[in-house]
Amino acid sequence: MGVINHLSQWAIPFLLFFIPLYGFFKGVRVYEVFVQGAEEGVKIAFRIIPYLVGMLLAVSIFWESGALGILSWILRPLIGPIGFPPELLPLALVRPISGGAALGVAADIIKTHGPDSFWAIWPR
Repeated sequence: MGVINHLSQWAIPFLLFFIPLYGFFKGVRVYEVFVQGAEEGVKIAFRIIPYLVGMLLAVSIFWESGALGILSWILRPLIGPIGFPPELLPLALVRPISGGAALGVAADIIKTHGPDSFWAIWPR
């Protein structure tokens, strides 16, 4: 096991131990500050839920209506010469919009072509 692997295994436990310890020695009431941050995080999560639902709905409509397939078909001649697999174009189009939708597209590609296919493992 290399040095990077050892560092990566210990990075998060070190930070979870070091940050509260550093705050304690600086006189910060670590638990109270953590609870305040968690409370703000929950408020933010509730504020963005409607936007997330709307985005997922829009991506689902785009996918189910066939518009994604049509757009992929239109762009296919442009991406073929550069060596990009046309089967991955829907994934490339959806990924900037929604990571969850991209995961669904990737699952569909794997279901269609198989987990050991070129499209499932590209660009490794």
